[in-house]
Amino acid sequence: MTQIQAIYGAAGCGRGVMPLLREMVGSDTELFFVDDADAGQMINGHKILSFESFVQLNASSKAITIAVADVKIREMLAIKCTDHGIEFASIAAQNHVRMDACEIGEGAIFSPFTTLTSNIQIGRHFHCNIGSYVEHDCVIGDFVTFAPGVHCNGNIHIGDHAYIGSGAIIKQGTPSSPLRIGAGAVVGMGAVVTKDVAPGETVIGNPARPMQH
Repeated sequence: MTQIQAIYGAAGCGRGVMPLLREMVGSDTELFFVDDADAGQMINGHKILSFESFVQLNASSKAITIAVADVKIREMLAIKCTDHGIEFASIAAQNHVRMDACEIGEGAIFSPFTTLTSNIQIGRHFHCNIGSYVEHDCVIGDFVTFAPGVHCNGNIHIGDHAYIGSGAIIKQGTPSSPLRIGAGAVVGMGAVVTKDVAPGETVIGNPARPMQH
């Protein structure tokens, strides 16, 4: 029977990930998008299925990668897939660099020109966009998103559901006092983070400060 892999989400994020998946798999694997809003259409040479249609496909192996930037929606879709017994696949560009002792949860996406150095722990469904890096001794939670060009230096702990904006720079912590970005925090585009960010807080600027509402 056929091997099947799919990208959940046919919007910009998903369309940027599909070419990476094509590079990874052989010709004996059928590739689809899954997106209820556009089911039945074709995009970039691949059919878009509804979630229900994907679930019903018969295959010797079947896996999905969730390419949806919104962390809350990504988690909701992950729960939906798990409830239907669907396995998750991670995707990495051919020029993604990964060094020693990196532990990475299921469903991760590593775009081109991304780097993980050594002794790093990353949770489930991490998105690491173009040109981002994670330095040594970092701990990153579940459903975290790095926009393009994030500089995550050593000894940084990032909580679940955090979003790090394009070009953000996070100052290196120390083994005894890692810099912490709390769960659900948002680091704005181009921000320079020099101290801890509280859970749920949005910080912007250089140096990064809480955004005034």
